[in-house]
Amino acid sequence: MTVQMMKIISGVIVDELAPMSFASVCHCCHISSKELKELVRYGIVEPLNSADSYSQWQFPSSSILRVQTANRLQRDLGVNAAGAALALELLDEVKALRRLLAYR
Repeated sequence: MTVQMMKIISGVIVDELAPMSFASVCHCCHISSKELKELVRYGIVEPLNSADSYSQWQFPSSSILRVQTANRLQRDLGVNAAGAALALELLDEVKALRRLLAYR
């Protein structure tokens, strides 16, 4: 009898139209509240509301992809939050230019 190794993959289903809580973004992206607050401070993600308490912030579901990209930039390339913000801004500009070129 052979023993096969199985890898368990987990995920979270996200409703694209429903806002996500501060805690949900932290949980889905495996980051601390301190890290998420830093990403907000650098403009990497922006809450939908301006609640007094960060724990009441709501984020668009697209924030997950931005947070994950920022995390990869920080982890793999060793950039800080400011560097990740700049890289994401440049990536956004490249996407916009590619869309513009595609319509010509």
